[in-house]
Amino acid sequence: MAYTIPKKDVIRYGPEALKTFHLTIYEWIDNLHFVMDPRQFLENAEEYIAMAKERFLQASWEGDGDIGLIWIPPFMLQQYANQDAACGVVVWHVKQVEDGISWLLSPIKLPFE
Repeated sequence: MAYTIPKKDVIRYGPEALKTFHLTIYEWIDNLHFVMDPRQFLENAEEYIAMAKERFLQASWEGDGDIGLIWIPPFMLQQYANQDAACGVVVWHVKQVEDGISWLLSPIKLPFE
């Protein structure tokens, strides 16, 4: 098997850090096959999910849909493109069921904000 970052090392911050993440609304993310369940990466995923949920609700999310993780590879982000040790960025995501709008929490400002 090729080398990959251990799942336990993908999220390297506590749930409180989500309070400082950039919140973005995006229409539409329609390929959800690559959205991962945070429970696969975090032993205490419910704490993170609760914090993400709080942030999304404060920004007028209607509370429907499943909160997940999307990985953005470093080569897709100019500031990380040429760094050997770059691991990319994990973005918290939920897609609102009623209208398909996606809500995103990112540790960095995304290029389309």
